[in-house]
Amino acid sequence: MGSQDVLSETTRLASSSALLQILFRVITFGLNAFTLRYVSKEMIGLVNVRLTLLYSTVVFLAREAFRRACLSGSTKRNWTKTINLLWLTVPLGVCWSLFLGWIWLQLLEVPDPNAVPYYKIGVVAFGLSAVVELLGEPFWVLAQAHLFIRLKVIAESLSIISKCILTVILVVLYPQWGLYIFSLAQLLYTSILVLCYVMYFMKFLGSPEATKKSFPVSRMTDLLPNLTEDQTVVDWKEARLTWSFFKQSFLKQMLTEGERYVMTFLNVLNFGDQGVYDTVNNLGSLVARFIFLPIEESFYIFFAKVLERGMDVKLQKQGDIAMAAAVLESLLKLVLLVGLSITVFGYAYSQLALDIYGGSMLSLGSGPGLLRCYSLYVLLLAVNGVTECFTFASMCKEEVDRFNFVMLALSFSFLCVSYFLTQWQGSVGFILANCFNMSIRIAHSIHYIYNYFKESSYRPLKGLLLSPSLIFVYIISGVVTVFSEVFLCCDKGWLARLIHITVGALCFAATLITIFFTETKLINFVRTQFLSRYTKKET
Repeated sequence: MGSQDVLSETTRLASSSALLQILFRVITFGLNAFTLRYVSKEMIGLVNVRLTLLYSTVVFLAREAFRRACLSGSTKRNWTKTINLLWLTVPLGVCWSLFLGWIWLQLLEVPDPNAVPYYKIGVVAFGLSAVVELLGEPFWVLAQAHLFIRLKVIAESLSIISKCILTVILVVLYPQWGLYIFSLAQLLYTSILVLCYVMYFMKFLGSPEATKKSFPVSRMTDLLPNLTEDQTVVDWKEARLTWSFFKQSFLKQMLTEGERYVMTFLNVLNFGDQGVYDTVNNLGSLVARFIFLPIEESFYIFFAKVLERGMDVKLQKQGDIAMAAAVLESLLKLVLLVGLSITVFGYAYSQLALDIYGGSMLSLGSGPGLLRCYSLYVLLLAVNGVTECFTFASMCKEEVDRFNFVMLALSFSFLCVSYFLTQWQGSVGFILANCFNMSIRIAHSIHYIYNYFKESSYRPLKGLLLSPSLIFVYIISGVVTVFSEVFLCCDKGWLARLIHITVGALCFAATLITIFFTETKLINFVRTQFLSRYTKKET
C-alpha cells in the first residue's frame, strides 16, 4: 500500500471513528445524565475514580507497549510471531490484576459500607474485566493494522451503550445493590467488546473479501498462540521494542492518570469531591474522546507506516517525507483551532453546560471553575496528542529509551506539583498540574519535530501559527460571551439562557467564517481528506 493510500485510509478511519463515536456517545451522554440523578456523589467517586483506575491501570500496563510495537512498520510481517507476542498481554494482565487488586483491598482506605456497599466485589469484578478485555488484544491489533474502519468504533460503542443501559435499569430497579450494579455493567462492557471482535473475524476469515485482500490470517486457529513451529516463538526485534515502550507506558500511565493516583493514594479529596471532579473531567474530555483520540490513533498508524524509524530525513523517500510534513502541519492547525475554540467558548458556557447535564449538584460549588480550567487543558491535550503521535511514530528504540528518562522526571514533578496545587486550590489544582505537565510534554515534542525536519525544507510546526485576524476574532468572541454570561446566565430563566446561547452561536459562526477565509490550506486538507469520501457518496 502506497503512502497516499495509507493517508486516504487513515483519514477515513479518523473521520468515521469521530462521527460514529459522536452518534453513539450522544446516547451514552443522555443515559449518564439520567444516572447522575439516582446515584450519590460518593458512589460516582468510588466507581469512576478508584475502581476505574484499577481497571485502566491493569489494561494500560498490560497492552499499551504491545500495541505500539506491533503497529509499527508494514503489515507485511510474520503475523504468527506477532500474535504470539500479543497473547503475552493476558498472563501479564492477570499478574497486574492480582497485584493491584491486593493493593486496592489491603492498602487503600475502605469506604463506609453503609454509603458504598460491596466494595470487595467491585475490586474483583473490575480486575477481572481487565483480563477479559485483554483476551481480544490480538484481534484489535490485527484490525487496526489493516485499517478496518468501523469495527473498532462499533464494537466500543455497542459495549458502552449496553453498559449504560444495564446501569440505568439496575439503578432504577435495584438501587440497594450498590457496587453490584457497576460491577455487572463493567463485565458486560468488556465481554461484548471482545465478542464483537471475535464474531467479526469468525465471519471475515475465509470469506471472499479476505481472500481478495490477501489477508495474512485465514483461520480462527491462526489467531491462537502457535508454539509448534521450528523457529523462534516471537520476533525479538518487536519484543525489544515492546520492552522499550513498556518502560515508557508505565510512566505515561502515571502522567495520564496522575490526578487519580494522587486522589486514591494520598486522600486529598473525599469520595464526594472525587465524584464531582470526575464527572466534570468526563464532560470536559468529550471532544478529546470524540475528535482528538481518533485522530491520534489513526494518524499514529499513518506516520508509523510512511516513515522509517530512526532514519535521517535525507535518507528516506522524499515524497513520503513531504506528505508526512504536510499532514502534520494540517493536523496541528486543525487540533489547535478546535482546542482554542473550546477554550474561548468553554469559559462562558461551563456553568450552563453543567446545570443542564447534572443539575445543581454540578453547577453549584466547584464544578464551573473546574470545567473552565479544563477548557484550557483541552487545548493543550489537542496539541500534545498530535505532536506525540508523530514523535512516537518516528523515534528509534534508543530515542524511545532516552525519552523514558524525560517521562520519569515529568512523572515525579507532576505528582509533586499536583499534590501542592491541590492543597492550595483544591480539585482545580489537579487540572492546573495537568496543564503544567502537558506544556512540558508539548515543548519536548516540538523540540524533537524541529530537529527532525531541520535538515529539510519542510516546516510543519507552522501549523501552530494563527493569522492576526483570527486571533482578534477569538479575543472579541471571548469578551462578548463572558459579558453575556454575567448578564444572562444562569439564574435568570430559560429565555435569558437561550439569548446567551444565541450570542455564543453568532460569535462561533463569525469565528468559523474567519477560519474559512484565513486558513485555506487547512480547509483544503479537510475537504480532500476528511470530507471527500462523503462527497463522493452523495454524487
